Amino acid sequence: MSYVVLARKYRPKSFATLVGQEHVVKALTHALTVKRLHHAYLFTGTRGVGKTTISRILAKALNCEVGVSAEPCGKCAACVAIDAGRFIDYIEMDAASNRSVDEMTQILESAPYKLDSTRYKVLMIDEVHMLTNHAFNAMLKTLEEPPEHVKFILATTDPQKIPVTVLSRCLQFNLKQMPQPQIVGHLEEVLKAENIEAERQGLRLIAASASGSMRDALSLTDQAIAYSAGQVTEQAVRGMLGAIDMSYLIRVLDALVAGDAATLLAVADEMLGRSLSFGGALTELAALLARIAVAQASPRAIADDAPEREDILRLAGAFSPEEVQLQYQIVIHGKNDLPQAPDEVTGFTMTLLRMLAFRPEEGGGVRAEGAAPRAAAPAASRVAAAPAREPASAASVPTAAPRPAAASQGAPVAAAAPAPTPASAAPAPAAHAAPAPPDAAATGSFDGDWPGLIARLPLTGFVRAWANKSEFKNLGNGQFDLVVGTQKLADDKPMQEKLRSAIEQYLGRPTRLNVTVGEMAGQSVSAITERQNDERQRAAEASIMGDPFVKEMMEKVGTRPTNVRPV
Repeated sequence: MSYVVLARKYRPKSFATLVGQEHVVKALTHALTVKRLHHAYLFTGTRGVGKTTISRILAKALNCEVGVSAEPCGKCAACVAIDAGRFIDYIEMDAASNRSVDEMTQILESAPYKLDSTRYKVLMIDEVHMLTNHAFNAMLKTLEEPPEHVKFILATTDPQKIPVTVLSRCLQFNLKQMPQPQIVGHLEEVLKAENIEAERQGLRLIAASASGSMRDALSLTDQAIAYSAGQVTEQAVRGMLGAIDMSYLIRVLDALVAGDAATLLAVADEMLGRSLSFGGALTELAALLARIAVAQASPRAIADDAPEREDILRLAGAFSPEEVQLQYQIVIHGKNDLPQAPDEVTGFTMTLLRMLAFRPEEGGGVRAEGAAPRAAAPAASRVAAAPAREPASAASVPTAAPRPAAASQGAPVAAAAPAPTPASAAPAPAAHAAPAPPDAAATGSFDGDWPGLIARLPLTGFVRAWANKSEFKNLGNGQFDLVVGTQKLADDKPMQEKLRSAIEQYLGRPTRLNVTVGEMAGQSVSAITERQNDERQRAAEASIMGDPFVKEMMEKVGTRPTNVRPV
């Protein structure tokens, strides 16, 4: 006897054995039980989720010799014939290959006729969206007022292409994609019945690759059995699918924590040597970051038997939630940009280096190959290490000099040291960015200098950005009264709580924050930095315009320099 593939051998033959479509089964079984039968049903959903299977079960329920029931016997002549595909009054038409008005007219002309032994004539049209407009028009009248013994079952993967005149005449059921746990559970039952050993992690990989399609999952399982000579192992499935070993991605994230560029490049080289898919690696890396974000929000959401559970929980503590979100976006953009890269390995490598460069807490530092791993330094120490720029002179301010990066949300404000400014300019927050002593959390003090305090606190990029937009008003009984310019900032309680915790740790005593929306006096770090940048711009323009050579050129050419930027 010839081999029957798993997808056909284990195709559900009753509503009770159907997996993953409980909402559809409940509606149909209730309708069959109370005999409220519609004349036209539309099943929508992606491939392999059960559209045709439900159609056949429904046809058996309507024509079972025992009677119309939600539980057809499966043994009578009608049930056996429908399962075998030879029931004369159950017609399956593939609209992808029979889409013209002629084929539809032929089907409709046969609709009024049936065998005396048949209760209902069932016309099933698969991929109905492929019909031509003329074919749809030919079907409309019969679909609206069919003979009493005719039932239409339409199935499609693209309901948007079906005319609304057809949709309005059908009961529509959306078949959902199969959840991965349900696919894994069903595959375990199938393989147990087949006496084939399988590793659960291998089945998880198959379920993930099936993208919600049970038929695809069974087909991949057949392929895995052949590939691994009778056993479904994780290693065999990874080799068959070209799936990425998660150890590579764990090493990538560990290297990001350590700021180790050499390890990131080594991982990319190893993957290239094994001819692994870099597009697939970025997809898996995004999924891993998503699981880490879930673990940060609720560690209990990570199942005890989940793969890489310990690594996920460990990395959830190594990254801040803001950084995980940023890295996720970088990976997603890197995956989308991969086709535009010179080659896949270059696109993958640049994505990893971009993740390293934009680490909010680390300021984008990179450890050179052979250097010792760095510890996460307090923000104030990193600020103090930033070299000051030389004052701009007329010769050092070219006509099209590049603009220096302004203080961003991910970097301390004091990182950009200003050029000489007038005596009236506000004091630069950089002046307060001295390194904090190792025990600063227990010995710090506050003298009313809010920008200086912010510079000394080990804040993450997003919390620092919030603090930079606030102004200090008063301190009394351990309560800091702060003013912000927008209600959105005032409502951002998570940022305020992280700032309060950092201040409390620095001062070594209980601290409260009282944040209100009010008129700003221009003494926030952001406002001070903006004034510094304006002063630097004016100083650069004055310097270049006062240069004798520039003056001479202006007189001769009759124009002025544009795009003057401080350096």
